[in-house]
Amino acid sequence: MKSTVTRSVFLFLIVIATLSCNNKTREKDEQVITQKEWALVIHGGAGVITRDLMTPERDSAYRKVLTEALETGANILSGGGSAIEAVEKTIQVMENSPLFNAGRGAVFTNKGTNEMDAAIMDGSDINAGSVAGITNIKNPISAARAVMEKSVHVMLSGQGASEFAFEQGLEKVDPSYFYTDHRYRQLTEAINREKNGTVGCCALDKQRNLAAGTSTGGMTNKKYNRIGDAPVIGAGTYANNSTCAVSATGHGEYFIRWTVAHDISALMEYGNMSLNEAADLVVNKKLVEAGGSGGIVSVDKYGNIAMPFNSEGMFRGFADSEGNKAVYIYRDE
Repeated sequence: MKSTVTRSVFLFLIVIATLSCNNKTREKDEQVITQKEWALVIHGGAGVITRDLMTPERDSAYRKVLTEALETGANILSGGGSAIEAVEKTIQVMENSPLFNAGRGAVFTNKGTNEMDAAIMDGSDINAGSVAGITNIKNPISAARAVMEKSVHVMLSGQGASEFAFEQGLEKVDPSYFYTDHRYRQLTEAINREKNGTVGCCALDKQRNLAAGTSTGGMTNKKYNRIGDAPVIGAGTYANNSTCAVSATGHGEYFIRWTVAHDISALMEYGNMSLNEAADLVVNKKLVEAGGSGGIVSVDKYGNIAMPFNSEGMFRGFADSEGNKAVYIYRDE
């Protein structure tokens, strides 16, 4: 009798395990079937971004540039262009705007200069390039791409990075190009409210390749040639075709020490988490417990998008092949 009961329990467990396996396979198949042709997600920085600090005119100006950036990348991806191209050109739009802390709108250092960092990563082959502390390259994200594609290195800094960029034919500008009254007032008045105005973009193209890029002017009033997380692969920027692409914005020291971008990918790869689960855990639990503020934008290999942040607001937006497109600024959007 005991043997019969034991055999019945054993057979029951086999049936349950088989059904569970079939369900997982079905879920995976359904996920592949619903895969988007392409997807794009952007951010323009996170921090103290609330309605009472934003005039209607400034709100409209931010949304206009975010929309232009999205449309730039979406046109590339919908036309069959690469994720890398979409990321670079999308970020260039934000770098060329004085509204964001990247390129034209980079914040000032303690010495009254502008020092910019940027990184880009190709998820198809885990190739990456980054630059740090550059002062006279119009579009830092393009310098990062040149490092990735035209050198044997991953990160170049300072004058050497500029010399390399010039050799590749990138546009050189006088450092005065980066001067804006708004950013200089932030320095002279010691306002650090928009210190996390980094810009970033992640993309999935029709060839199923992922890419991520990030560009920043760093922190207002920074000293000693400080470098944040944006150009650090695995911290502020990461892309891997097997999981996701991530671009971060926030208090860089925390994103570096907690290797935020790679951690999200690793939780998906080794912890079998979804993009939303992994991103939420890292941004709203791990970072919060550590005392770090900011957020990330990300897209996985199926075109799913996650944009969690633990600050009061984050400039962000997304577009995909299914016709979805939106930009947001505040937490309650």
